[in-house]
Amino acid sequence: MYKTVIVGTGPAGLTAAIYLARANMEPLVIEGPEPGGQLTLTTDVENFPGFPDGIMGPELMENMRKQAERFGAKIHKGWVTDVDLSNRPFKLKVDNLGEIESQAVVISTGASAKMLGIPGESENMGRGVSTCATCDGFFFRGKKIVVIGGGDSAMEEATFLTKFASEVTIVHRRNEMRASKIMQERAQQNDKIKWKLNYSPVEVVAENNKVSGIKIKNNETGEEELFETDGIFVAIGHKPNTDFLKGHLDMDEKGYLNVKAGTTETNVEGVFACGDVQDFTYRQAITAAGSGCMAAMDTERFLEGTAFVDWSISK
Repeated sequence: MYKTVIVGTGPAGLTAAIYLARANMEPLVIEGPEPGGQLTLTTDVENFPGFPDGIMGPELMENMRKQAERFGAKIHKGWVTDVDLSNRPFKLKVDNLGEIESQAVVISTGASAKMLGIPGESENMGRGVSTCATCDGFFFRGKKIVVIGGGDSAMEEATFLTKFASEVTIVHRRNEMRASKIMQERAQQNDKIKWKLNYSPVEVVAENNKVSGIKIKNNETGEEELFETDGIFVAIGHKPNTDFLKGHLDMDEKGYLNVKAGTTETNVEGVFACGDVQDFTYRQAITAAGSGCMAAMDTERFLEGTAFVDWSISK
């Protein structure tokens, strides 16, 4: 029996672990297949407060992990395959741990950026391929950039990137975009934004460990061409990692967990959600960490306000 279990080890989960461990809540943190979350795919992080010279994404997450462990958080590598949140204590099935029970649960499983799945994409993540304009746009001052996508996210990313880039080209596989009319008009009115419609990305090309171009195919003629670019921003959406929670917690049509306004409380008392798993707007390391702090404080107050028969911890 655990007082609290945290599922996920991104900025939100590890911040929650730091706060709960310092509050003597002895959290067990379940670390999934992507330890550290999306930040581990980012090379330089320059917008996280406290690091004037920047810090590598993996290093930042490793520091958070060590800090959580220093205060007594236990981190276990595993995968939560099923949950029973109908009664307390809550039950979670972990693939290599079996069934565990907890008086409270913090969900911080994040959201994964949807990828193109083309050659050269994953190999060049952080070397010119990015899924976050706010995180990485600064590194492309005066450069030519490609944004792939046709939704609101792609229009927003492209517009934002014009603050830094000399030219931004939107590549979309159809002639028509699914973005809202106002977002399309905003992009079309920006002189720095160019268009490659009805083109599909085929391969990311790199030289000397840096992106140098992208192969794209004309969907009408089938002809391929190499489009030179310094950076490729994939903006085809995110998928919250909540499949294992369907039918157990309230979520929106995209799978993001619903929380009570101003809190991290889900519809199940004693279950809290923080980070990108419930935030489809900001998706920043600092906002995730902030919501992790909120989740920890909400959890602590919940546990302290409830009398339990047995507070013993067996491990």
